[in-house]
Amino acid sequence: VYMIQGLTGQLDMWRNRAAFRRNFPERCDELFASGEAPPCVVVWVDCWTSLGGSQFLDSPGTGRYHTYLCDEVVPFVDERYRTLADARHRGIAGKSSGGYGAMVTPMLRPDLFGGLATHAGDALFEACYQPGFPKSARALRDGYEGSYERFWEDFRARPAFSKEGDDQLLNDWCMAACYSADADGTVRLPYDPTTGRLVGEVWERWLEWDPVRMVSRHAEALRGMRGIYIDAGKRDQWFLDLGAEAFRRALEEIGVTDLFFELFDATHMGIDYRYPLSLRYLAERLSP
Repeated sequence: VYMIQGLTGQLDMWRNRAAFRRNFPERCDELFASGEAPPCVVVWVDCWTSLGGSQFLDSPGTGRYHTYLCDEVVPFVDERYRTLADARHRGIAGKSSGGYGAMVTPMLRPDLFGGLATHAGDALFEACYQPGFPKSARALRDGYEGSYERFWEDFRARPAFSKEGDDQLLNDWCMAACYSADADGTVRLPYDPTTGRLVGEVWERWLEWDPVRMVSRHAEALRGMRGIYIDAGKRDQWFLDLGAEAFRRALEEIGVTDLFFELFDATHMGIDYRYPLSLRYLAERLSP
């Protein structure tokens, strides 16, 4: 089972420990040592970029991280570890941007992945991304004379996330680099940075990468999944509980109903205690 991180996540962060909580590698050890889940190899993958992430896609704006994951990391693991080197026994899981990658990667490469688990993954873009565009326009206007170039100059010259609006501005730019970069790497925003008004043709490029909208185009791949796990907190700040529900309903429309789905009482943050649930689910579903 491949574990992929959320935006701004890096490999060594998996070992971080919150107060009064064990970290996820420790929870994995407990899960398998207790016999609550069948044994499996857990692979942590780092797809960090200078923009904070990659959405695990190939893009001229970030790099070929989908290809890296599928054509470099997976063969590397299969060559060096005792794996069942077949899509039927290989899954992928993550939270937030990692949850996005967990939804999209098996759609694009069903020859490699036969199961997925998404915790509050980016989906239903009009709910999770679009409401932030006016906030970014204001932040650019008030702090950077409407210029993303000025934002990046300032952001990289001081402690990261030390100003209000940093997280929203970084998120918008990183997503645009992943979803709507031109062939030469030029990043196209889906809105006018001076007003927040949508730029229709660019926004449509984003929507092509919305997991909810991708389902119908990859129906055969999704019908072949041995396990699909979806959850999110009911108070998610980016409305990813609505995205989870929309993804589930899109799956239902193509006839995929054998899955795990739960909305629970939480926000977007601090839901790492859910990860062992999806790991156990995938380990059980993907075992021989």
